[in-house]
Amino acid sequence: MRAAPVAAEQPAIAVDPAVRRLLGDISTGAERFAEGRVERILSLVVGIGSAVMGVQAFLNALGSLQEHPRWHVPLMVVVFAPLAMMIVALLTGLSARAGAAAFALTFPLALLCWPVVTAGRAAYAPGEPWVWYPLNIATVAAVMAFRVPLQIAWALAVPLLYGGVRLVQVGGGADQVTRVVLDVVFAMILAVVLLSLGWILRSTAVTTDAARREAVASYAAAAAADAIEQERVAVAALMHDSVLAALIAAERADSDRERSLAVSMAREALTRLANADQDPGEGSDEPVDPAAIVRGLQSAAAELGAGVIIEAHLDAAAPAVPGRVARALVLAAMQALANSAQHAAGSDVRGEVIADHAGIRIRLSDTGGGFDPTAVPDDRLGIRGSIVARIAAVGGSANVHSDDSGTVVTLAWEHAR
Repeated sequence: MRAAPVAAEQPAIAVDPAVRRLLGDISTGAERFAEGRVERILSLVVGIGSAVMGVQAFLNALGSLQEHPRWHVPLMVVVFAPLAMMIVALLTGLSARAGAAAFALTFPLALLCWPVVTAGRAAYAPGEPWVWYPLNIATVAAVMAFRVPLQIAWALAVPLLYGGVRLVQVGGGADQVTRVVLDVVFAMILAVVLLSLGWILRSTAVTTDAARREAVASYAAAAAADAIEQERVAVAALMHDSVLAALIAAERADSDRERSLAVSMAREALTRLANADQDPGEGSDEPVDPAAIVRGLQSAAAELGAGVIIEAHLDAAAPAVPGRVARALVLAAMQALANSAQHAAGSDVRGEVIADHAGIRIRLSDTGGGFDPTAVPDDRLGIRGSIVARIAAVGGSANVHSDDSGTVVTLAWEHAR
């Protein structure tokens, strides 16, 4: 019986930590970026407008003679205390929704008390009573505190409630009824306008935030795709540098020296494969002295057993090289040395490292029969992936020149100016 195939586990994508932090910051900010700012702007505008209208209502209430004296101060406290708390909450941004809800709920209760507190007083006086002025503050408070269905209910119910209590107060005179009806209609129209503005601004903010989230998701997908591609190239280069090179060397080994070379390459392959899940930058980015690069090349040459002579021309004032650059230079040079050892056996292989204030250059040459770089198949990554692409990935350049007299590989990296 054949075992059921097991789904291959998706490899972790090695996204650069800086990119990951950037994506996290953008995602957090994009979640409710525009919506939060629109809410803050609405709070400030409504808070300032409510303060202006509240002062006007308060000044009118101070000289009001329509309600009974013993109810005058308590009614003002019921209206203006929640109004003051709402204004402070909106302007400071602290518990703005709760403050607006408190006034939106208490003002209708104050309106219900109006016929009681005005009973036995003058039924009609020039102009509107002072409870008229906070009327639209209550409807806009509902916009700040409630969801759209309750906003609509407040925009209609609060003006109608005002009209009802005023009709109870003034009676059924035609002129008085007409005036109250006009006040109710005006209050409804203004409430609907305020409600519509709030809805439009909030809808626009939600749409903007959705577009931002899509943009962040698209960027994250692009970053992930780029990370996958970089990982693919790195793994392909690793496979060629370590595994395939070791297998080829083992298959072609005829002498003790060649077998020793194959064993050394296999040991290096196993070590690098064991560490393949580490940082794709291939090591720390701590600055590396050019002399360390020379030592790395000399060690690689000794492991290959190729008798390669590495000459160093290092300026004492030469700056250090970033760790990832040094690592890339050493690995690319090791690949070039391995190529010479495999394909130009018995030839004179030399290396030269030059480091100065401008940068660092590595020149590796052999006197083998050479080859045609343009004739190398596309699936062979020894030069394209392990040398040229690897150096290009750290901002350097690699040049391979080969003819009948031998092959010269030149690696160069320049310091930023």
